[in-house]
Amino acid sequence: MDPETRQIKLALMGVGRWGTHLLRNCLAHPQLQVRAVVDPSSERLTTIAQTFHLDASVALLRSWEAALNIDGLEAVAIATPATTHEAMVTAALKRQLHVLCEKPLTLTANTSKALCQLARQQNRQLFIDHTYLFHPAVMVAKANLNRLGTPRYGYAARTNLGPVRHDVDALWDLAIHDIAIFNHWLGDFPTHVQAQGLNWLKRSNQVQLADVVWCRLKYASGFEATVHLCWANPHKQRQLTMVCDRGSLIFDEMRPESPLTLQLGQLEADTFSPIGLSTESIDIPKQEPLATMCEHFVQSVLTNQSSSISSGIVGTDLVAILEALSKSLNQAGAWISTQ
Repeated sequence: MDPETRQIKLALMGVGRWGTHLLRNCLAHPQLQVRAVVDPSSERLTTIAQTFHLDASVALLRSWEAALNIDGLEAVAIATPATTHEAMVTAALKRQLHVLCEKPLTLTANTSKALCQLARQQNRQLFIDHTYLFHPAVMVAKANLNRLGTPRYGYAARTNLGPVRHDVDALWDLAIHDIAIFNHWLGDFPTHVQAQGLNWLKRSNQVQLADVVWCRLKYASGFEATVHLCWANPHKQRQLTMVCDRGSLIFDEMRPESPLTLQLGQLEADTFSPIGLSTESIDIPKQEPLATMCEHFVQSVLTNQSSSISSGIVGTDLVAILEALSKSLNQAGAWISTQ
């Protein structure tokens, strides 16, 4: 069958906030045929069916295990809480299905590694939805980094007044985005990490989850990054900056008209005076990152080739970093090796 026209039969697990966005993009992709939508809430399934005008060809199921029995199924997309990922991904891979899984892949590096190994054994693709890696600004920024010289350090802020999670802390909720971007831009992985946090929001169930966290990342090249994360900040910030020896790159999502900026310039050798200063806004394509991610997943399945951008290995590396950061957070900010 022509790979340019072949349709991949897919079941989607979970239609919460993100799962609904994922369903919209799967339905819009000409090479994805959604055969089932799964959610434990019957009311939610009814709403989804009405919203997207789903016909009888799309099964509405409350059991994800039942969805795996659909004849001709080739792939699953999983947009459920991270605690459920290991069981779902394992079952799907054992059924010889390709898997698109929401981040984080699992909550431990060891379980993520085991899933990557299972995918290799089954000769199936394990693709992780790190949507920011498919953001046009992130992709264009990577292509422009060589203009700025040697990366020196970076900093990021991902804060807002809510929404507050009750299953994970601000570190696991927010940090993965900026760490993924730094790793992607650098083509590297931090060797040591540090995290410190505070718990100001007192929950009725007495669960202590850090709602403000500061992370530090050290890379073998000497590059260092700092990331500020918070659920209780009066300013909504979605900004990431990389400072290099010939200029800086700024990705600021709160400037939708021009989220990507290059600030060129450097310090003169003897006087350390700024020279060659200029600011350049970079045009980026108007495309939805989630749609681009779906296209990459489709191509990964059709070619049965692992994604260089967001494979299971990439997802496992990020889980390992979050694990190390959590360990540091619980040890009053001790530096932890990621090796």
